[in-house]
Amino acid sequence: MLMIPLPDAFEGDTSGVDLHMHSTASDGRLPPAALVELCHQRQLGWMALTDHDTMSGVNEAQRRGTELGIKVLPATELSSQWRGINIHVVGLLPGGSKPPLSEGLENQARAREQRSIVIAERLEKRGLNDALARARKVAGSDRPLGRPDFARALVEAGIVADMKTAFARYLGSGKVGDVKALWPFLSEVVEWVVAAGGVAVLAHPLHYGLTRRKRGQLLDDFREAGGQAVELVSGFQNPDMTRDLARQLQERNLYGSIGSDFHFPGGHLAPGSMSPVPRTAVPPVWTHPRLQAFFGQPC
Repeated sequence: MLMIPLPDAFEGDTSGVDLHMHSTASDGRLPPAALVELCHQRQLGWMALTDHDTMSGVNEAQRRGTELGIKVLPATELSSQWRGINIHVVGLLPGGSKPPLSEGLENQARAREQRSIVIAERLEKRGLNDALARARKVAGSDRPLGRPDFARALVEAGIVADMKTAFARYLGSGKVGDVKALWPFLSEVVEWVVAAGGVAVLAHPLHYGLTRRKRGQLLDDFREAGGQAVELVSGFQNPDMTRDLARQLQERNLYGSIGSDFHFPGGHLAPGSMSPVPRTAVPPVWTHPRLQAFFGQPC
């Protein structure tokens, strides 16, 4: 594949890059290699595999990426807590996993197992019998479970009509299945990423239901902890909100990242599908000094 160089600003063509996607290594529906193949079909040149609290699918994705001419950036999406809210941080890790991140990922896996038990117990009280076994069945593997697995179990049991309703009633922020006490603090997971030589990216900041003021506080705390970038665009979002977010990033000298947050084929999202980036002076994350070598290398 002949890749067009990525622009130094968001004014150019960024359609060939997607820095937030999931595979069966966490709660995605495609194996890592199959996800890379789909990215190839959609003419992406750069991608990051950002499975939840794991990097177990990266090697497989990179091998397939080398065969197809796609640059696969090692990455992960880390769960954390901030002021009682479940906040996700994407770690873009050109050097791979290193201590303390590697130890942190092991702790995250254990926390996910404990969390799944708590979620199952709570959902069983709401009518989902054998919740843990049902979630494990829909997951189809022994990987740590996530809320989408329980959402699919709720759908299959006929308790809700679809995934969106499952999150709205049972698993979304503040609902009975939203268990966050087991996650480390935001500052800690940022430290893991930075210490590993990576770039810490605040994931989908418009998805947490925060007021503009509270979102600014989150950005301030994230930046103070060592965070370097924020997802300016995550999937499809309101263009006015995107422009306002861009202003907040520019005020804080933060880089902007983009990603679809793709999980499964057939939905409204696909690799590389997302809202356009407005004209802004926010620098793209691929121009960060820690990532320039990766994005500048030929495939």
